[in-house]
Amino acid sequence: MKITRRAFTNALMGGATAAASSLSLLKNGLAAGAEAVLTDDGLHYQPWFLESFLELADDHSTANDSEKHFAIMWELKNCPYCAKTHEVNLADQKISGFIQDNFDVLQLNVIGSRKVIDFDGEELSEKKLAKKYGVRFTPTVQFFPKEFKDLESISPLDREIARLPGYMEPNKFLSIFQYVASETYKIKSLNKYLAAG
Repeated sequence: MKITRRAFTNALMGGATAAASSLSLLKNGLAAGAEAVLTDDGLHYQPWFLESFLELADDHSTANDSEKHFAIMWELKNCPYCAKTHEVNLADQKISGFIQDNFDVLQLNVIGSRKVIDFDGEELSEKKLAKKYGVRFTPTVQFFPKEFKDLESISPLDREIARLPGYMEPNKFLSIFQYVASETYKIKSLNKYLAAG
């Protein structure tokens, strides 16, 4: 069994884990009505976004253990459509509640310098990771399946099951999250799903 940094930290926490879990439930309950905050790096941040050591395989595994999908939301300082996503779409309780119930969302900066360990073990800056995945617009949301097999042999773009490039109106935005959460991607393309919608 591979010991991840997250698992090691949780083991060190011992009895504090139960307290943290209770705090997490309280945080999630409050977060649904909470507004995004503007961070020092100029990104709008939701209190329910994933706290991460920036090890994607570990984050994905944690989401899977919680029976959730893992998603990465790419943003950029002073991006008006990123701000609109937070101020309109994610401010809607129905949308943010659905996402929190079904997804772990990691926020990354498309030109950021933080080091991220990709699913295949490669360590790169956020900016280089964005380039590796062909992320060119903000906001962009990448969606990943619950289970991966032979990940090292899968090309970066083939790891995704869906992508939400740029700003989308609230209903369509929610529809894409519902498409992934329901695992409809296994039987129908996103374009067909949205056209039938």
